[in-house]
Amino acid sequence: MIAPTRLKIARKRRGLTLTALAKSTSISSRTLSAYENGEWLPPPESLRTIADILDFPIQFFHGDELDEIPEDSVSFRAATKMSARQRDAALSAGRVAFMFDRWIAERFDLPAPSVPTLTRYDPEAAAATLRARWGLGERPIRNTVHLVEAHGIRVYSLPADTKSLDAFSLNWRGQPYIFLNTEKSGERGRFDVAHELGHLVMHGEHVVPHGPEVEAQANAFAAAFLMPRASVVAQGLRHPTVPQILDAKSIWRVSALALTHRLHELGLLTDWGYRNTCVHLARLGYKTDEPDGIPREASLLHSKVLQGLRDEGIGVKSSAGSLSINVDDLRSYLFGLTLTMA
Repeated sequence: MIAPTRLKIARKRRGLTLTALAKSTSISSRTLSAYENGEWLPPPESLRTIADILDFPIQFFHGDELDEIPEDSVSFRAATKMSARQRDAALSAGRVAFMFDRWIAERFDLPAPSVPTLTRYDPEAAAATLRARWGLGERPIRNTVHLVEAHGIRVYSLPADTKSLDAFSLNWRGQPYIFLNTEKSGERGRFDVAHELGHLVMHGEHVVPHGPEVEAQANAFAAAFLMPRASVVAQGLRHPTVPQILDAKSIWRVSALALTHRLHELGLLTDWGYRNTCVHLARLGYKTDEPDGIPREASLLHSKVLQGLRDEGIGVKSSAGSLSINVDDLRSYLFGLTLTMA
């Protein structure tokens, strides 16, 4: 027997519609739909054809049923850039990553989630409260990925074929997750982590984490969390020049534009000064990139897990085989950390 939901998740993971899969397999879309809905059982030859086109081992389809991630439970960073197929591919990638997460949770003692629910707080207060509860004070955060992992949030990288998506987050059966695009600059990746953390903290299960209002709240939280008011004010950056901003951004490891926006938000830049600074930074290339930026952050938890598996003689091939997925898929969720494993 096969699990029909796995057929659907595998198809969406590859960004294919039923019509596109039908064209590639020469199996009608009506027949494929019947397979995915459990109405008909695909014969072995048809299943092999589908598995080859979707690049999933046949064993993957014989596992337990997999619930799809509901779209309304997910906060998508820059959702307006996505098509429905890209969204489905990202959600299905997340669902496959959950399989690995469950697999390692059964083998290792992982940090338990310690993420408070601050749904009634404004972003500034929520950021300050979380910093206090996590014992951060006003100091800059050295590594955002390591920080959230230490507090029980699982962080996975998004596969390259979902690069139109910046990031997304959700709570899945009591476990918070953040998924990150690793092709952005290190500074912007840090802001994405803080943005998604804002969703997890401020937008509980009764708030659909979509729309301009909640995105603005998550942005405001991220700015306040990464650049606390007292810390920024203490630097004396009133009406700073562009060189001063470029020098100061390294304190908080944020992008030049993020710091500029925060200075304006705190009244340290006038409206005129803010507009001119943004124009100047854009001319220098800081609107689309972060020249001389910091390296991308990666998962410390996965690094330790993979080392533990390596010590037990378990490499990437056997890990992927245990999940009935291919090696490249597994690597795509782990920031490339498995590249050194046998």
